[in-house]
Amino acid sequence: MNQSNNFTGQHIFSQILSLTSKESLTEVFRGTKANHYYKQLKGWEHFVSMMYCVLGNCQTLREITIGLEVYEGKLSHLGIEKAPARSTLSDANKNRPSDVFKAIYQHLRAQHTLILSDSTLPKYVLQKLFLIDSTVFSLFKEVLRTSGRSSLDGKRKGGIKKNAVLNAASLMPELISFTAAAVNDQQFLQYIKLPRGSYLTFDKGYNNYAQFAAFTEEGIFFITRQKENAVYTSLQEHSPKSNTPNAVLKDETIQQTYKDADGRGQTLCLRRIAWWNEEQKRVYEFITNNFDLPAKTVADIYRYRWQIELFFKKLKQNFPLQYFVGDNQNAIEIQIWCALIAMLLLQIIHSKNRCSLAFSNFVSIVRLHLYNYISLAKVIAFYNKKKLRNTKPRTEQNLFSSA
Repeated sequence: MNQSNNFTGQHIFSQILSLTSKESLTEVFRGTKANHYYKQLKGWEHFVSMMYCVLGNCQTLREITIGLEVYEGKLSHLGIEKAPARSTLSDANKNRPSDVFKAIYQHLRAQHTLILSDSTLPKYVLQKLFLIDSTVFSLFKEVLRTSGRSSLDGKRKGGIKKNAVLNAASLMPELISFTAAAVNDQQFLQYIKLPRGSYLTFDKGYNNYAQFAAFTEEGIFFITRQKENAVYTSLQEHSPKSNTPNAVLKDETIQQTYKDADGRGQTLCLRRIAWWNEEQKRVYEFITNNFDLPAKTVADIYRYRWQIELFFKKLKQNFPLQYFVGDNQNAIEIQIWCALIAMLLLQIIHSKNRCSLAFSNFVSIVRLHLYNYISLAKVIAFYNKKKLRNTKPRTEQNLFSSA
């Protein structure tokens, strides 16, 4: 163990942050004016501190500062001299705009190309497909107004809602917006700007016919489910093609009426597909403004929307955001952005090394050995090799052996 080749000159925390650097983020900090009016805690030091918070699962500012102070001799690897004071970090979380961390996330996502996810969707659709959904993070005080009714005792917790546009190919967010949990999801659609020919899919909670008309004018295709109380007129039923599956119960053109922003009545022609799901023994009714895609592809696109649900689940399971180290909206947004950055960096390492470990197990290893000088690449290689030999008679393996 003393002569192990699995040890390296950088601890795991430093290896993760090596995917970026203080120098590479200089333009980001300059463009966002992250260091203007901040003398005690510069942008890079703030970023490193909050990354330690989410990777180390810290629940208070005290845990962050104490954790960094204990390892102060190792902080030089990270480009910082000392751990920030608790009050200094609190002030930075309150005053430095969360847009700085949003810009860091966008910079890193653009810099690193992830391995495309496996999908049965046609490649020409997958590369242009974006998934939309929202999730709510509960707060222990009413920093932001939550959705739903008040409890019987009249007390309400706050809630922050994250609406996200996920790139279907990389399964990483392209656009994220934070609002109070009580804000209607439909309002998020107006901020989406995508190239002509893009595909969008979302659940029926986002249905807004005025926005659907705008998407149609912009050449953006959407796929969603029809609401149960939708009132429409059937214009034409399309004859099934020879390769149309039996699951397609109806494929028709409908006319949907709605009111525009001025309250005037408008009409919109849409395609409606009734699809029988054999597994769940129920009918799904899809609407779209694309009249050319095969009905099965429309159903497959909507089914692929489940990937964004899995993304939110992965985020909440591996980077628990049950406790926020700040009690204001800006601090909460910073912590969520850092969780997204941590998830992005670990996903890059996981994908590039073709890690056979489940992502949650990989995150656990990182969290448990954050300041150990172990090579992440060699740890992954060990488990990849172990998986290949799992069909052979089991023998005792030593992770730190030099063999």
